[in-house]
Amino acid sequence: MTEFHSVRRLPPYVFEQVNRVKAAARKAGADIIDLGMGNPDLPTPEHINAKLVEAVTKPRTNRYSTSKGIPGLRRAQAAYYARRFGVKLDPDTQIVATLGSKEGFANMAQAITAPGDVVLAPNPSYPIHAFGFLMAGGVIRNVPATPGPDYFRALERAVIHSIPKPIAIITCYPSNPTAEVADLDFYKDVIRFAKQHDLFVLSDLAYSEIYFDGPPPPSILQVPGAFDVAVEFTSLSKTYSMPGWRVGFAVGNERLIAALARVKSYLDYGAYTPIQVAASAALNGPDDCIVEAREIYRKRRDTLVESFGRAGFPVPSPRASMFAWAPIPEKFRPLGSVEFSKLLVEKASVAVAPGIGFGEHGDDFVRIALVENEHRIRQAARSIRRFLETADDTLHNVVPLAAAR
Repeated sequence: MTEFHSVRRLPPYVFEQVNRVKAAARKAGADIIDLGMGNPDLPTPEHINAKLVEAVTKPRTNRYSTSKGIPGLRRAQAAYYARRFGVKLDPDTQIVATLGSKEGFANMAQAITAPGDVVLAPNPSYPIHAFGFLMAGGVIRNVPATPGPDYFRALERAVIHSIPKPIAIITCYPSNPTAEVADLDFYKDVIRFAKQHDLFVLSDLAYSEIYFDGPPPPSILQVPGAFDVAVEFTSLSKTYSMPGWRVGFAVGNERLIAALARVKSYLDYGAYTPIQVAASAALNGPDDCIVEAREIYRKRRDTLVESFGRAGFPVPSPRASMFAWAPIPEKFRPLGSVEFSKLLVEKASVAVAPGIGFGEHGDDFVRIALVENEHRIRQAARSIRRFLETADDTLHNVVPLAAAR
């Protein structure tokens, strides 16, 4: 039997290869330190939990909600943007609540993509940025993930050589997986380019509150005229340690927001109403929990960079996000990121995410998530150090490794 058309357009899920090795190791009794999935381990702040419990006990909250989000939640998101970015949003026409930013991207792709439409997406990048559009029948042209002159040269080439002309640019800063940060001048150039070539811009700002060095990451909507072409996606998953709650937002250009709202109206009834009420309390509540979480991630980042560096696995210090984007040690690079990640599980009991899962330009890297405490990160570093020190002897039968010495 042939594969279904949409499934056929998707590559093998490379993370599953590492997951199988990880599951087998755990079944055999190994204590795997899992730094692979970006799944926040911090508890949801208590005032948010309390509001959820309160809302659950009220009559009628068990009924269908509204797909674009209850009015109070959309007002809370507008207030957050006003405080954080100085951006004014109309809760009725410029905000849609989504079931996480991932769902928001996928549904936006369905809303705006015709078969064969070209979208410009960074590589490496979070998989939904490309595959949401591929599943909707679109075509992806890659541009660099690093903001700078090469990025805009790649945009120019893509516009010149793409038939049909691209419809949209995707940006993601702080970047998942590379942790790079863009400034407002970069966004100004993106908006200028988009207007010049009649493109939409879809900005992923899921990691806006997890930053360590330099000023807070800006919103693309701070650029004058950005509302003409841009929509931005945010999430409560990382900011408030609410990953399983599935609450995110799309905000910005009214035409795009209306298209997304219409598609969602056919697909879902929105998140469970008490979850939306609790999410409103998160956005309207104190920022202490955000500052506390940021500091925890900062300490984990510093521990990771220091301990992995001493172990012989240098990791560049990320300026933001809950990830480090680490070059594979040189003599292991010929193996590729999947085989190297599997080796780390088998030989060091440490799981990371293979970089090729974020695009072919990520194959020389692995993504390391800051989702274990400092003690466990140091434990991972010690295990990796032992693995690296004995690799020449224990992996003598691995041909690519031997060739790389």
